[in-house]
Amino acid sequence: MNIYLQLFLTYAKVGVMTFGGGYAMLPILKREIVDGKKWITEEDLVDSYAIGQCTPGVIAVNVATLVGYNKKGILGAVCATLGVIFPSVLIILSIASVLSAFSDNVYVKHAFGGINVAVCAIVTLVVAKLFKTTVKDWITALLCVGTFSLTYFVGVPAILCVVGAAVAGLIICGVRNAKANKADKDGRGAK
Repeated sequence: MNIYLQLFLTYAKVGVMTFGGGYAMLPILKREIVDGKKWITEEDLVDSYAIGQCTPGVIAVNVATLVGYNKKGILGAVCATLGVIFPSVLIILSIASVLSAFSDNVYVKHAFGGINVAVCAIVTLVVAKLFKTTVKDWITALLCVGTFSLTYFVGVPAILCVVGAAVAGLIICGVRNAKANKADKDGRGAK
């Protein structure tokens, strides 16, 4: 099958299954594009989510655009992006005219309440999986707790926290590399 059609159809499938926003689509994306199609690695997916969170717009669209671009350039980005938004556009167009008639219906309200609880559970699962994948030592745990605290308790915008964590990661990497180089140099000097 044509790769551009595959990108469109795969992301259309993801778009149909995504309730609750971009974070809820992470397990679906992992299953479809990491485990199934092997287009990217799990680490690449997490990186795409981080970048998608920092850029303006809807995270689901941003991630689709990034993965599509990495797979097949600009046309791949367009196909993946159109694929992920296509189901939403169809659904919104089809229910927009009748939704107002049912919005006060008690059953509809309860159904949406149940959906919200399920989405909350899915997002919690995604956070737990991301935590296991990305928090590897005490420094990354400290960054995680610090970022959460700054955004939740202090109200610092997420973008500033992500950029700050990226800078911290670069500094930590630089310090670790400097220590490793010094240890190699000291080890060679002792011989």
